[in-house]
Order: sequence, then C-alpha cells, then structure tokens
Amino acid sequence: MKSYPSIPRVATAPDGLLEDGHLWLVEKVDGANFRFQLRSSGALRFGDRSHVYDDADAMPTAYAHAVRHVREHLDRDALRRAVADVEDVVFFGEAMHHHTIDYDWDRTPSFLGFDVWSEADDAFRPPDAAEQIYERLGLQPVNVFEREVNTRDFDPDDYAIPTSKYRDGPAEGVIIRDKQGRRAKLLHPDYREVDDTVPVDASAEELATRYATRRRFEKLHAKLDDHDQPATVDTLYQRMLEDILREEHKQLRHGSEPVDMQAFRSTIAARTRAYLDPDQTL
Repeated sequence: MKSYPSIPRVATAPDGLLEDGHLWLVEKVDGANFRFQLRSSGALRFGDRSHVYDDADAMPTAYAHAVRHVREHLDRDALRRAVADVEDVVFFGEAMHHHTIDYDWDRTPSFLGFDVWSEADDAFRPPDAAEQIYERLGLQPVNVFEREVNTRDFDPDDYAIPTSKYRDGPAEGVIIRDKQGRRAKLLHPDYREVDDTVPVDASAEELATRYATRRRFEKLHAKLDDHDQPATVDTLYQRMLEDILREEHKQLRHGSEPVDMQAFRSTIAARTRAYLDPDQTL
C-alpha cells in the first residue's frame, strides 16, 4: 500500500509552490497518520504511517476508533462504481486521537481524509477532487480554510493561522498545497516545538477508574441507543475502551512507567458490568 510522503516546512517548500499558480490552504490537524484501501474481496486493509495490517484487528489499539469509523461510514458500493479496480486507490488521512491538542471530540470525527492516491495515474488526486471523493463516499474531508488562493496574494510570513474547525482555538497549522501535488506546512507558533506532556503517574486501575466515568458511560450508551444498537457488556466495553484511548491517548503514553493495559482493560470491563447492573453503583 502506498505510503505518505513527509511534508516539509514552509522554509524548505518545494520549488514553485509559492511562486506561481493557486494554492489550497488546508487545516493541519494533530492526529495520527492513517491510511486504508478497499480490497477486491470487499475487506478493508488499514495502515499507520509505517506499517500495513492485512488484519484490521492487528492495528494498534489507539486506532480502533478510526477503523470502526471507516468501516461504518465508507460507502463501498459508491467506491466500486467510481473506479475499475478498488485496489488502485489508497486513502490518506488522520486518526483523530489526542496528542498535543485537545479537540472538541464531539465535533471531531474519528477520521479526517486529506488525500487520495491513484495507482492508475501514479499520482495524488488534486485537492478539490479528493475533497469531493471523501464526501461522496460518506467520509469527512479535513477542513479547508481557503481555496484557489493566488500565490501573489499569499505571504507565509504575514499569514495568521485561523481558528480550527474542531476546537475553540487556533489550528495546529496550515498545509499549503497546489494541484501539482506540491505541499508545505506552516505551523502555529504554539506548536512549532513538541510540547512537554505532564506525566500522569498512577496505577492502571486508578487511571481506568478516572477515565471510565458514569458520565462517559451514559454518553456512549446514548450513542448506541441513537443507532438502535443494544448496550451489551461487550459492546459498551469496546466503545468505552476506544473512547478513552482516543481522548486520553496522550496521557496514557507519557507516564514514567508503561500502563499495564491488561489491568487497565480488566478494570474498564468491571466498571462496564457495574454500570449495566442496576444493583451496583460506580
């Protein structure tokens, strides 16, 4: 499966990007690189930045929310109608879980698409085409701040990073791109350097209790009800684990000792059973 090229900072932008033509200014989001491909068998194949997983269940647990989102929202029939061979197309985007920026997770989808690769053309689709493809297939493309900006009207030194679509605060930055596939990134001053995460040093059981709250259970229970899905122990446990790993990903990675994930999962499972048992309280 095609891997995604690194994007240089604007100071080392590809020749010609800022000199002629028109630019798309796309919100840079603080997620994790995520790609997928529909196989001819109908199964989906997923990958992160460096690895491809023929078995989606082998993906790192932090990506489970994005895998579920794509599985549930991708219109596979529309994709089959659009291309002669579905395996010619690779989709790139971000799995939106917490790294540096704490987004409004209720308005931020688990996956945001930003690029589409065509093996037949040996090229990425232009940004306007990629945006339309994601919309037609039932997935949300990443936010675009401005379209078709003439290069003479854009000065990266004077450009103020706009407010993010996914939080009440500035975007992490802007991806500057053109229809020839050239790209560069311009970061907000607050995110030009990796921040220092304050470690959370607590036992796995303490962390699971802190994050698997009644309020979170009620939110996820309501979402299942909205989709006419029964809130079984297994279903609610899986949604709770995915939700925590998405929103608290940053903290779980940065304690002084690795989190005992077996104990973490066991505590969440116990709290799930307690939530669904009318004779128990959390």
